[in-house]
Amino acid sequence: MLNKSNSTLTNSELVELWLHGKSPNTKDGYQRYAMSFLAHLGNKPLAEVTLMEFQLWQMSLVSADNSQRVAVAAIKSLFSFAHQLGVIPANLGILVKSPQAKNRLAERILTQEEVKGMIRAAPSPRNRAIIRLLYSGGLRVSELCGLKWRDLKCREPGGQITVFGKGEKTRVVLLSPGVWDEVYQLKGTEERDDPVFVSRKGGHLCRSMVFHIVKDAAKRAGLEVNVSPHWLRHSHASHSLDNGAPIHLVQKTLGHSTVAITEKYLHAKPTDSSSLYLPD
Repeated sequence: MLNKSNSTLTNSELVELWLHGKSPNTKDGYQRYAMSFLAHLGNKPLAEVTLMEFQLWQMSLVSADNSQRVAVAAIKSLFSFAHQLGVIPANLGILVKSPQAKNRLAERILTQEEVKGMIRAAPSPRNRAIIRLLYSGGLRVSELCGLKWRDLKCREPGGQITVFGKGEKTRVVLLSPGVWDEVYQLKGTEERDDPVFVSRKGGHLCRSMVFHIVKDAAKRAGLEVNVSPHWLRHSHASHSLDNGAPIHLVQKTLGHSTVAITEKYLHAKPTDSSSLYLPD
């Protein structure tokens, strides 16, 4: 049964409530998908949208597989929220199947030598520290950009950083002496609440600049693939597992919600295969 007060919400009001509390990046993407979906249907109230209209919109998507999957997931989330709120009587989203895509994780894992090459190729101490911290700490871009000096703490022989990550969860990541020294050498007269990585305007470094720094280092290192900062996080997971790190420790360090997410790195780089047992 519809909640009378919630049933009078406009689409814009509903979307605003749905996005409340989500990260800025999630908000930007989800709002774009929601506005595109609603505009495609003539901005009719969500309660009047039919399953066929939802499916026809899905069929109209012409973007890459991953973008389609994210778009459908966003609208399914909107329908679920609207149903929980009492705006719509039934959640049509559960009847819509999300598109599947080839798992390309293995393509996004660099070798240890490629990572070292990027670190050596970075043109400044700051850029080297950024790449080393993304890789050694397994950080997401937003986590790195949000770091303040108060989040760093010396812990002999290295140090530790407190990371505020996805899902508003906080975790602590230990850093080796080499990584700690390289990052902490950037500190001058900055105060505890100053950003570790500073933009030209004096605030926190933006995500787009970190993407540029990583791509530039990859290009300088002679890598022909389109490397993104998240590739360094993937590489952290894969390399630490290769080197014998317990899977639950990797899960904790990266801030994965379940160990099943961490296990995908084992599948991306298997150590054995039945194909190796056949004649050459």
